[in-house]
Amino acid sequence: MNIFIKTNFDLCTGCSICQLACSMALSIEIADCPSRSKKKAETEDFKDNSSYDLQDSCSYNPRLARLRIVHKRENLYHIPIVCNQCENAYCMNVCPAGAMERDEGGWIYVHMERCVGCGLCVEYCPHGLIYIHPETGKSVKCNMCHGDPACVKSCPTGALELAKKITLDRSDTDMDSGKGMGSDSDMNSDGDMNSDGNMDSDGNMNSDGNIPGRQE
Repeated sequence: MNIFIKTNFDLCTGCSICQLACSMALSIEIADCPSRSKKKAETEDFKDNSSYDLQDSCSYNPRLARLRIVHKRENLYHIPIVCNQCENAYCMNVCPAGAMERDEGGWIYVHMERCVGCGLCVEYCPHGLIYIHPETGKSVKCNMCHGDPACVKSCPTGALELAKKITLDRSDTDMDSGKGMGSDSDMNSDGDMNSDGNMDSDGNMNSDGNIPGRQE
């Protein structure tokens, strides 16, 4: 099952609660990250402090959120920008370390232990929603909170929704089967509608079309 975050900009008030919730969820994830634990332990400030708890560092910081809000027309309307979880994801394609992986739910996440912090994913993200975290030196992107997005749960107006992506079988659609566009019998070799379609080779309706002013 592929799920994604659907945005409704007409419902967004620009309150940034979603960004606050996202940043808190991220800080909790990073607090549990082994690479960050090692980095903290190696610093002079925490080397001798065995009682230091990484959970104490969890905080709200909307600037570190994995989504952003674009304010337009003197704050008349606000547009939430979220990760598209692209099918052909550039961040995955360019990562030299294979640190970008796709979960069975369809969302892409950063494998923190593999990430080398080169920044190629940051450069190639078309929406600018990936960045290098200032503490870990690792890439950060939306991972859908592993199927339970904090931003969606916290949005007070319904501007963010969790939706399911449905892939259509194009072989079964009316367009591919010719339905709804006129069958082959309704069109001649020149691409013009025949008598059943009521159009002649000059682009005019024929006698069956009965368009006033066109009959001579």
